[in-house]
This record gives sequence, C-alpha cells and structure tokens, in this order.
Amino acid sequence: MDSSGSPSPGRSSWLVKPLLGGVGVIVFLTVVFFVARSGGGGLPEGVVLYWGAGCPHCAQVDAFITENNVEQKVRFERKEVYTNRRNAREMGRAAKQCGLPTDNIGIPFLWTGAQCLTGDKDIIAYFQQQL
Repeated sequence: MDSSGSPSPGRSSWLVKPLLGGVGVIVFLTVVFFVARSGGGGLPEGVVLYWGAGCPHCAQVDAFITENNVEQKVRFERKEVYTNRRNAREMGRAAKQCGLPTDNIGIPFLWTGAQCLTGDKDIIAYFQQQL
C-alpha cells in the first residue's frame, strides 16, 4: 500500500499472474479429464460399416459389396467390433445418436453420417441406392 492507503500497482501483480496461470492449468486438466472419461471421441465421420468376424449377416453384406464392387464406387470404412473395443464404443455412440438402445446393438450396423441402419437387408438396400 502507498501512503494514501490504496494498494500499489506493482505489488499485487506478482500474485495475480501465478494465480491466473494456476487457474488455466486447472481448467485445462478438467477438460482433459472429461474428454478421456467420455471415451475420447465423438461420432464417426463419413459412412462406417461395423461388422463382426463370424457374423453370418455381415458375411451377406460383404458378399454383396464384393460382387458389386461397392468399395470402388462408394466411399465407406469398415470397422470390426467383436475384437476391437474402441470400434464397439464408437458404434455405441452412433447408435445412441440415432436413439437406439446401446446395450444390445445388432450387426451389421451402418452409420451413414446421419442415420443408423442395422441388418443385412437395410444395409444392402442402402448400398444399392448409392450405386
């Protein structure tokens, strides 16, 4: 404080800078914590076909894709969900976005970027429309 009783400008700034820096670190760590806790991802981008090894309906979709050269005409990504937990969680987020129950999602499952399709017939119909 100076002689008039008001705080001196130079003395309080040494306390404000570290305090603001500490608040910034706390905010950053809080954001990182919640992103990590939420599964670390949002909805998949683009068209994604989720499938499982040994799934007979997935095999029917795969046969259609192969016989009709779908991969050369339609841009999409395949993600296996039986052995890949990250892909399974991503599929769950897409299903949740579509209002589907996430505790028992059937495969094959197709995320179009806007809607969810399940089962070989609906997915094959989607690809037929795209050809």
